[in-house]
Amino acid sequence: MEFQTLLVSIEKNTALIKLNRPDKLNALSKQVFDDLNSCVDWIEGNDDIGCAILTGEGKAFAAGADIKELNRSNSLSLGRQFSEYGSRVMEKIFNLNKPVIAAVNGFALGGGCELAMSCHMRYASEKAKFGQPEVNLGIIPGYGGTQRLTKLIGFGKALEMNLTGDMINSDEAKRLGLVNDIYSPESLITEVQKICDNINSKAPLAVSAILESMKSSLETGYRDGLALESRKFGEICATEDFYEGTMAFLEKREAVFKGS
Repeated sequence: MEFQTLLVSIEKNTALIKLNRPDKLNALSKQVFDDLNSCVDWIEGNDDIGCAILTGEGKAFAAGADIKELNRSNSLSLGRQFSEYGSRVMEKIFNLNKPVIAAVNGFALGGGCELAMSCHMRYASEKAKFGQPEVNLGIIPGYGGTQRLTKLIGFGKALEMNLTGDMINSDEAKRLGLVNDIYSPESLITEVQKICDNINSKAPLAVSAILESMKSSLETGYRDGLALESRKFGEICATEDFYEGTMAFLEKREAVFKGS
């Protein structure tokens, strides 16, 4: 599938999505959000895709919102629309029933950091930099930077990053729990692809149920989360993949999952 601002390919049941505005450090324009919105729909409906990797072309993952477009949002209504549209697209990524992994190859600042946080996991290049520098422009994060960052690294450090606009490197991001692991720039995509290969070898319905159950833990109470987990557990027990997985274990062989 072709997009104006994305390069998309499929390898071994994994969609590789590259933000493709390297001359603009992959700044997040409305067209980028339009393309991401359509791309999520395409991934959702494509049974050949089990995972997706999101990265950037060039030296940046995404260096933030498109400032020229932002500058035109100089009223309450336009500013709110600007924020809400990007937030909806990022929430759509987060709500995808297939794992989306950010391979942060360089700068992930402002909207770029928020885009990485909308993915289910994050892996970083040794050259990656993270930050929420919106305060330096006289504004605040508009795509979840005051919310997701707090949940991922805690209130105090998230507040510090938002109030100072300071960047952190990949080592600090890993220490804080913002990224899962760090790889060399040359091996980043290869290593993340290995993680996707591992996930793609599992039962697709179980992967989706784990995603749904764990995402709910960020929004619901403990008991509601346990109830959802039990419900999803019951649903999975009624699948062919459940029978295949348990029989393969008993018969000491590799399971062959079909997603049914």
